[in-house]
Amino acid sequence: MLIKRKIFISISISIFIIMILFMIFSKVFGMKNYYKVDFSTGLVTATNLNVRSGPGTNYEIVATVKKNEYIRVFAGIGDWYIVQVEGDYIGAVSKKYIKPIYPGSSNTGNSGSSTTSTTSNLTDDEKEVFNLINVQRKNNGLSELKIDSEVQRVARIKAQDMNDNNYFAHESPTYGSPFQMLNSFKISYKTAGENIAGNSSNSGAVTAWMNSSGHRANILNSSYNYTGIGVVSNSKYGKLYVQMFIGK
Repeated sequence: MLIKRKIFISISISIFIIMILFMIFSKVFGMKNYYKVDFSTGLVTATNLNVRSGPGTNYEIVATVKKNEYIRVFAGIGDWYIVQVEGDYIGAVSKKYIKPIYPGSSNTGNSGSSTTSTTSNLTDDEKEVFNLINVQRKNNGLSELKIDSEVQRVARIKAQDMNDNNYFAHESPTYGSPFQMLNSFKISYKTAGENIAGNSSNSGAVTAWMNSSGHRANILNSSYNYTGIGVVSNSKYGKLYVQMFIGK
């Protein structure tokens, strides 16, 4: 009887705590107004976007994100999204400044085909890695890689996904394998590959790749002619790197 009483009391306390938490979060965020979203990554379109502690401008600012940064989106509430940003801050942002990024949407470009772009769309880190990779290819008698704008987009999303979900692997818990991810984003290819790295410098990342037989094989693979490179800041490594290769 004593054991049963303890179990009953424990269950009662747990239920009570859950009810209290539900009441608190319902009051703060209005849980009954939550709705699911069909994407998990958003692109910031405002120059500077405030992340607030609740869904409204009357809530305090907990962080700020800049234009073209990727953020994790968990749910919507009215005209706001509940998000996670770099530094593991959780808060709310106005949905009008977030561009949804998800497989199969109009945001991923032309269905079934990829478009090419110049290096003008790359960040300084991405451009440096791109140039260092092409130096290696030229030194080995290979043609230079070109940037594919849609592969570039996917590489950035994968790099941000690794940072947001705290993993370092080719297999993403969000998007699956690199091949599944490319397929999901409707990118056509004959051959494909991926290199990832965690390093404090761009040259260090490329050097590490060239000193690894598998990564070196991707960089010097003559069947690849297009690439995309994503580089994001990371508290553990300094920077996370993703380079995706395709041949078409």
